[in-house]
Amino acid sequence: MHRVALNKVPLGTDRFSTLGEPVRRVLFGLFLIQFALVWARLLLPLPLLANARWPDGLLLVLAAATTVAALARRLPGQNVMLASGIIAVISGGVQCLNSSSGIPFGPCDFADNIGQELFHPLRWAVPLLWIVVVLTSRGVARLMLRPWRKTRSYGYWVIGVTAALVVLFDLGLEPFATRVKDFWIWHPTKLPFDWYSTPWVNFVGRGVMAVLILAFATPSLINKKHSKSVSDYHPLILWLLLNGLFATGLAAKQLWPAVAVIGGGSLVVTVFAVRGARW
Repeated sequence: MHRVALNKVPLGTDRFSTLGEPVRRVLFGLFLIQFALVWARLLLPLPLLANARWPDGLLLVLAAATTVAALARRLPGQNVMLASGIIAVISGGVQCLNSSSGIPFGPCDFADNIGQELFHPLRWAVPLLWIVVVLTSRGVARLMLRPWRKTRSYGYWVIGVTAALVVLFDLGLEPFATRVKDFWIWHPTKLPFDWYSTPWVNFVGRGVMAVLILAFATPSLINKKHSKSVSDYHPLILWLLLNGLFATGLAAKQLWPAVAVIGGGSLVVTVFAVRGARW
């Protein structure tokens, strides 16, 4: 058993790493402040911010910034930016395909609440959201699979567990986005089953897309330098905070089945992640 170091994570040697740990802590602190504001808006009447869209957008930007900055503690900055670019390009391209054809996620229209378009029909928030979801889910998967990190099939397991965590995350995001925030609207399909209006084909598509993204991004996410592996709880903390935000909004709307799925899933993920991190 190895002692877990929470803050002592090996730094890279490129220029990006010279930003230093203080800057990364500032980014995470700003994220926590913005998170508290968005969380409070779900529970308390704030007349001055009642119709404002910028708090949600700023939270997403800070989530992406702190995710990328945290990952740069163990990888060269150019690797992190390359992986983020790959995620943004693939997710943006697939989302454009879905907007025009309904494939692979199902027919969906974005509302103005999610922000402006980068170009038609892609909203700027979509690539950032995928960067956060994929990179945090992969970080959590690495914690869960830490005891098996020296096995030959470890890389494939990381991709598979990451895809499963992306789907689990989306199970909480979808009802939050459609029933609480009105970010997008799903249209009925021929399939008789849905999850708070979200067709089940969407979740299959999200999992397949996560695998596709990781197939291209994983080489950039592998540390080529041999260094001591240290557990990093940052992805797990961020993953749980965002799921907690979803649960809060859904609880305020009394959507208890969705709250139960988020709570149960978060508990199981936390148990396995902490157990793996302490290995």
